[in-house]
Amino acid sequence: MSYEIFHADCFDWLRDQPGNSIHAVLTDPPYGLIEFSRKELDKLRNGRGGGVWRMPPTVGGCQRDPLPRFTILSEQEKSHLRATMRDWGEALMPVLAPGAHVCVAGHPMLQYLVQTGMAEAGFEVRGAIMRLYTSFRGGDRPKGAEQEFAEVSVTPRSACEPWMLFRKPLGERTVAENLRRWGTGGLRRLAVDKPLPEAIASGRTPAIESAISDHPCLKPQHLLRILARALLPLGQGIILDPFLGSGSTVAAAQAVGYAAIGVEIDETYFSQAREHIPRLAALYPDFIGDRLDWKPEAIISPPAITGALTQTYPLFAG
Repeated sequence: MSYEIFHADCFDWLRDQPGNSIHAVLTDPPYGLIEFSRKELDKLRNGRGGGVWRMPPTVGGCQRDPLPRFTILSEQEKSHLRATMRDWGEALMPVLAPGAHVCVAGHPMLQYLVQTGMAEAGFEVRGAIMRLYTSFRGGDRPKGAEQEFAEVSVTPRSACEPWMLFRKPLGERTVAENLRRWGTGGLRRLAVDKPLPEAIASGRTPAIESAISDHPCLKPQHLLRILARALLPLGQGIILDPFLGSGSTVAAAQAVGYAAIGVEIDETYFSQAREHIPRLAALYPDFIGDRLDWKPEAIISPPAITGALTQTYPLFAG
């Protein structure tokens, strides 16, 4: 199945798209907004701490990934996030087919701002699918007083990540009628007797995927393929990722067999995605997001890993 990627600001790109032409959105936006600004990206790429990116120490012999810390956001920045999500939702709305779902990766501390903004744009808030995984985020003692307050944590240790669901209002009277006309309005089941659950255990991104892309917010193909598959209820249509980043969402859509479009404003990430998408999509050829209990180690063999990391593939790019 073909895909296109565009080096553009997604707001500008959306304004030029025909109405009702996209059938689902799956994306991990810069929901703190400032973490992918030029100033903060320069800090991250140069390996410097400070600002919104926290460069954690090595823990138990493991190097922790950089983490955006949203506790430093001011009230003004939070209000800006809510307004930006509203503006983004308003730009997205006419491009989506009636009943199309939008799945947005979030952060527990900012989830309410994203949901409020999208609701103000006219979207139905449809809850969230929780990614269950253990991370190093949270659970820390008060900074500078770790010994004094040894039995105190400032926040709970994170064990989940919300992927918020929104839906453009139906264009027909019922979901069934909307499915017949637009192919949207519901979520694809894992199997006839297995609906998509609202909690999915999906661990840290495997090393084989991180070896392809070092994007700080790279999500695992296990999760993305399950979500991508679910968002097109009849298995037909186009999935959009307006914040392309590593290209992992477009890669997941390709692996599932869906057409996809990605839009990325950052030139470095866009250039990297051109290379990374086909390599990520080529991993785990037998996994198309139709089961939850899949493990990478059970699917891919060492020779296949080597091939996936070294082989080049043609790219259809816009």
